[in-house]
Amino acid sequence: MNSAKNTTKNTVVSSGAVAGGNALVRLLTGSPLIAVTLYVAVTSGLLLMAGLSIADVIAHRQALAQTSDLLDQLRGRKGAAKTAAALSAEHPGTPFLEGPTVTVAGANLLQRVATAVGNVGGSVQSSQVDVTGAQVKDGFVGLVVSCELEQPALQKVLYDLEAGMPFLFVDQLDVQVPQTTALSDAPTGRVRVILGVSGQWQAGK
Repeated sequence: MNSAKNTTKNTVVSSGAVAGGNALVRLLTGSPLIAVTLYVAVTSGLLLMAGLSIADVIAHRQALAQTSDLLDQLRGRKGAAKTAAALSAEHPGTPFLEGPTVTVAGANLLQRVATAVGNVGGSVQSSQVDVTGAQVKDGFVGLVVSCELEQPALQKVLYDLEAGMPFLFVDQLDVQVPQTTALSDAPTGRVRVILGVSGQWQAGK
């Protein structure tokens, strides 16, 4: 008895579903406006899902690009740190002139410049250390030297003084080319150079 009731109930439900489906088909067939509206709604939903997927892919690509840029920056900083370390190893020393008094600091400055000139085969003809000028009040010691060296070696001397330790500043540069060298087409020959150099000195260091 129960089985018969269930069978009848299922038959009624199935018939109702078929009738509802047929009614929906008749409604869509009879009203093209509703069919077009449903089609537009479904198409819009699909396009929205596709747009969201594309936006998600673009966001991931942007995040990847930002990560790559950050990695490149970190690599650049590491390279700069290695370069600075290499320069420090190439030019060891302190950034300031050493000496308990300004006179000793001036002597160390003269020795530093004379060493740079001598390393390229030049010679210092005369020198004058300024230990009483206005620069001393600001913590700087000045020096003016007259030296002779080969013309191509001048660039090496300037690089040595400005890139090495302690930190030095070239305040004056006067190159005097002898007449025989000026008349010659060769880029060699000894020249006389008047060089003004200064460095910072810290009292009591």
